[in-house]
This record gives sequence, structure tokens and C-alpha cells, in this order.
Amino acid sequence: MNALSEQILSELRGLLSEMSDGGSVGPSVYDTARALRFHGNVTGRQDAYAWLIAQQQADGGWGSADFPLFRHAPTWAALLALQRADPLPGAAHAAQAATRFLQRQPDPYAHAVPEDAPIGAELILPQLCGEAASLLGGVAFPRHPALLPLRQACLVKLGAVAMLPSGHPWLHSWEAWGTSPTSACSDDDGSIGISPAATAAWRAHAVTRGSTLQVGRAAAYLQMASRATRSGIEGVLPNVWPINVFEPCWSLYTLHLAGLFAHPALAEAVRVIVAQLDARLGVRGLGPALHFAADADDTAVALCVLHLAGRDPTVDALRHFEFGELFVTFPGERNASVSTNIHALHALRLLGKPAAGTSAYVEANRNPHGIWHNEKWHVSWLYPTAHAVAALAQGKPQWRDERALSALLQAQRDDGGWGAGRASTFEETAYALFALHVMDWSEEATERRRIAQVVARALEWMLARHAAHALPQTPLWIGKELYCPTRVVRVAELAGLWLAHRWGRRVLAEGAGAAP
Repeated sequence: MNALSEQILSELRGLLSEMSDGGSVGPSVYDTARALRFHGNVTGRQDAYAWLIAQQQADGGWGSADFPLFRHAPTWAALLALQRADPLPGAAHAAQAATRFLQRQPDPYAHAVPEDAPIGAELILPQLCGEAASLLGGVAFPRHPALLPLRQACLVKLGAVAMLPSGHPWLHSWEAWGTSPTSACSDDDGSIGISPAATAAWRAHAVTRGSTLQVGRAAAYLQMASRATRSGIEGVLPNVWPINVFEPCWSLYTLHLAGLFAHPALAEAVRVIVAQLDARLGVRGLGPALHFAADADDTAVALCVLHLAGRDPTVDALRHFEFGELFVTFPGERNASVSTNIHALHALRLLGKPAAGTSAYVEANRNPHGIWHNEKWHVSWLYPTAHAVAALAQGKPQWRDERALSALLQAQRDDGGWGAGRASTFEETAYALFALHVMDWSEEATERRRIAQVVARALEWMLARHAAHALPQTPLWIGKELYCPTRVVRVAELAGLWLAHRWGRRVLAEGAGAAP
């Protein structure tokens, strides 16, 4: 076996075997900042404050300038956290720069709410804006008027409920609306809605009530969540945790996209995860974590994985989320997700179920170039496009899509990679390769040679940046801000590299007259 292939498979085995610890998620500015504001002792969190200040961009905001829609929540939250940290080095200067940044920013919610708005934006942004206004009166900040009626409607619904059960989706944004700890129930991990920010806010309120046991469980959860960031800094938190269903599901699904699902070197690690998913999938489906509400996205991907592993799952759990011609991720959500319906389509086709309506919905949600870009869970168009290509081609060996293929080939950057922002990323390059892998088999020889040349350039780019056991750093997944589910992304990176490397060796073999 080639040394690179062996190294990739070894690292993949290690990643899969680690997926019993709740999940690995990169650090979040928003959640860290909210937790710092709710924490009573500034001096006890100096390292976390220093980390927060270090994440500020040169323009004064937090988050990637490539994706401005996702910068408001982390910047508001960081500014508010720094208001009480004046004695710390750099805090006052950072707060001043953040204030100037927010004053200059156009308001994306001035007239309407974008389809790909961050999770909980209608609750979180008006709350942060109001909190800042009370502290910094007279500053002309954006006010996000289009979100106000949505927030008010949510508060009316919440006001009609005495207490939400643990794992309810609304608990994920409890920090933006909760005022009494009795309005929420923590889950078995001690979290409020698998959200560090919500849990930190709830804990701060519960401390005043003297609920020692519950406060202790929340504190233990926050410590575990902090460790999941692998930052080594107490108080630096992820955007969501645990993700002990989402992480293994998406990782195995990614292996399938790369042709690695049934690889003998990964068989035992895959078998263990599949057995766990099979035992956990109930009649209501699965959510991103064991103690969180079920949703169509996680349920659909779990069904795909179980079927690919030779199990015989029933489609009934997915039907709970079917409304008319489409699937909603969570009942009552503001807008449907394209990728959720892509995954539902893939599951239905794998299971041999009718899917004409879902297929039509997926096809209708392309842009004029034939790709999928209006997605609410991932900021890059390459993510839904790779998954859509796999779903649409499922069970159709001669499936071809000239528009999507042309768009993918044209989108390759001069450096050989792909990226929705200003630079190529390893993760997005892998998604492009997954899509090309599906398309390649139904193309004529001339087009396949062109694709092979594109893949060779991508491989060169990836090899120049590959390092064993590297930690992905670019947040592209949409939560309350952009975040990075570290192992999920690393599996995609390695699977993409393995695919490109194998592709190159196959092309060489074909060129030498060997069998493909």
C-alpha cells in the first residue's frame, strides 16, 4: 500500500475511534464571549479574554470578512464581554475598534431576513443590540428592524409555555430570551439545548436561586465543552456541544462520498459506529446529539449510513418531518433547508421509496449556473452541491448534469483548490472532488481526461498543504456564527485527499493500459 494512503487510512481510523467523547468542535467567539459576560470573575478568565481579543480582525470585527452576515453576533457578544474587562491588556482598545466596526457595518436585516441567517438570529441579535444600547447609549448601531417582529412572535409563543423539556430546539438560544432557570430543564449532560452560551446564561441565573446541584452539573458541562475545543484554555467554548450523533453520521456519510465506506482498513471502526447508530435510531428519528430533539437532517443521514452498512432501517422516522412536497429540519422552523431535503432525497432513493416531490424541490433550488448555494447550515455552495450530486445520481448510473459539472470545473481556482471565500480551503476542495467523482463515471473519454487534469491540480494543491493530524481551522458551518466541527471536517479533508490520490494512480494505470 502506498505510504500516503496508509497514513490517511490510519488517521481516519483514529478519528472514527475517538467519536465516543461527545465530539470535537472548534472554539466559538460568540459562546466564549457570552459565557465571559455571564461569569462573575474577570480575573479568573484572563486567558479566555486574551484569546477573545486575539481573534479580533484588523477591521475591528470578529468573524471572517468573506462572510459578513455571520459577523454581527460574535462582534456584538465580544464587545459586550469586553465592556467589563477594562483592566485587562488590550480590552479597551478592542472594544473601541469593535464599536467603530459596528457603526460602519451595513445592516443586513434592515428590510428583510436573509435565507441563510445564523441560527437564532431573530432572538439573539435584537437582544444583543438592546443590551449594547443600554450600555453605550447614543452610539448609532445597526438596529436589525426586520428581526423585531420575528423576535416578538417567538417571545409570545415562549410566554405561553411554563417550561420547555430538555433538548427542545428553542433552548439552544435560551441566553437570548430566558430570565428564569425554571423555564428550562437541563439534559442528562447538564446542558441547556446543547449550547454553551445558553448553559452559561442559565447557570448564572440559577446561581442566584441557590440550586447547587443543577449549577454544578451546568459547570461540569461547560468544562467538558471547553475541552472539546482543544484550545487548552479554560472558558473558551464551542458553538454547540455535544454532537455525538451529527459527528459520526456525517463522517460515515463523507466516507461514502469518497468511496471509502466499505474500505477494509476502516471496517471495524465503521462497524462500531453503525451499531451505535442502529441502537439509537428510534421511531422519532435522531437529532445532532443524543439528548436533543430529532430533526430531518440527522435522521436522513443516519438512514443513509445504516442502509449503506447493510441494515434495513424504516423510513417512518423521516416521515415525521415531511410537510407537503418537502422536509423541514425542525417543525416550525423559519425556512426550509436545501441540504436537509438533499439528504432526505438521498435516503429515500437508497431505501427505494418514491421521492418525486423531494427531487423536484432539490432541482428547483439551484441557481442559474446549476449549483446549490442558498443553504442554511453551511456557508459554502460546494457542500450542498456535492451532496446534491450524490443524491440525484443515486440509483441512476447514466445520470449526467452538464451545468453542475461546468460550474465545478470553472470554479477551480488558479492554485488548484476551491473555496467560496477569498481563498481555497481543504474542506471545500474535498467537496468538489466528491462531486466530480460521481460525475466522472458517466462522462465520455474526452471529458474524463479534462476532469482528471482538474483533479491532478487539486491533488498538487492538497499535497502541498497536507500535514498528518492537522487541526482544521476554517469555520464554514452555520450556527449562531460560523463554526468548525473539527473531526467532521478533518474526515472530509482526508477523504478528499485519499480520493484525489487514488484517482491519480488510476489515471496512470489506465494510461499504461492497465484495467481501471
